[in-house]
Parts: sequence; C-alpha cells; structure tokens
Amino acid sequence: MKHEPKKILVIQGHPLADSFCSALTDAYVRGAKEAGADVKERRLAKADFDPVLHKGYREIQALEPDLKAIQNDIVWAEHLVFSFPIWWGTPPALMKGFFDRTFVPGYAYKYASPKALFQKKLLSGRSARVICTMDSPPWYFRWLIGAPGLKMMKHSILTFCGVSPVRVSTFGSVKLSSQSKREKWLQRAEKLGRKLA
Repeated sequence: MKHEPKKILVIQGHPLADSFCSALTDAYVRGAKEAGADVKERRLAKADFDPVLHKGYREIQALEPDLKAIQNDIVWAEHLVFSFPIWWGTPPALMKGFFDRTFVPGYAYKYASPKALFQKKLLSGRSARVICTMDSPPWYFRWLIGAPGLKMMKHSILTFCGVSPVRVSTFGSVKLSSQSKREKWLQRAEKLGRKLA
C-alpha cells in the first residue's frame, strides 16, 4: 500500500536571511525533502503583515493575504516546524507578532461561551518541532532562566491549540561555537528532517 508523502510546513522566524538559524532551517528542509516529504516553507521576514495586534481581540483585524495563505498552509500540514532565535528569553517580535495575528479565536481555538474556562482546540491532529538558536548555553537557558520562550511555544501556544506532540531542539551557544560544531548542528538538523520529526 502506497503512503502519501508527509505534509510539513516550515515557518522560519529569524529576521535575517543569512543567519545560522536560517541555515539550520535549510538543513531540516533538505533532510525532509530527501525523505520524500511534501514540504512548504514560509519565511516570516519576507511576509507582508503588521505584527501588532492593535486592539487585542476586541475587534477583528483583517488578515493580510500572506497571513491568510499561511493559515491555509497550517490547515494543510500534518507537521509544523518553527525555527527562530531566542532573544531576551523568547522568540523575536516578528515570530510573536505572527502568532498574535494568525492564531486567532475561531481559527486556532475557540470558547463555547464568553465565560467558558476551557477552549476547543482547533489545530488538533498536527505535531510540531521547535528549532531555536541562542547565544546562551542551552543548560543555562533551561535551568537558570527557566526556558520561558520554549514554554510559551510548547504550552501557551501550540498545545493550547491542540498541536501535539511538540518536540524542541535547541542549538547554542551560537556565538561561542566553532565552525566544526556548527557543521555538526547542521547535520543534526538535517537528520531531524530525514526522520520527518
């Protein structure tokens, strides 16, 4: 019995195209394509959208065409990959603004009533991989800082909307790393792609 290729959406949230984070994303995509996956890529730095949710969710802020297209890609995908740097303990404003604008009520989750305590998870049936770079050593970020950005991604956003399981891969300290170390990290990212994980 022939299986359909796994549908993977990769969302890159680093503002710079020539960053090491972008290179890791490229490595993951290369591995996933080699494994036969159907891969779509979205680079948020190239997307045309306002990352500011100006009036919260009190009023509907119309989505730009690029955000509508990414919403459609998320619905299409079976596996989501988010790649971004850790800045000030969390994803950069570009990535956070993307979630504020895109993972809106009625699309990513909804409540049965204004006073309901628990949400309906509208993105169930998808898994995710979070790939992030940092200048701090990952152990320092996790044990001394508490990994706030990763907790936000895993629990406050993705699991909240039904995406599960959510697995995390951290790469750091980038600024202290040697070229040989970076090559090993790129190989690791490509291997994740080949595993479609």
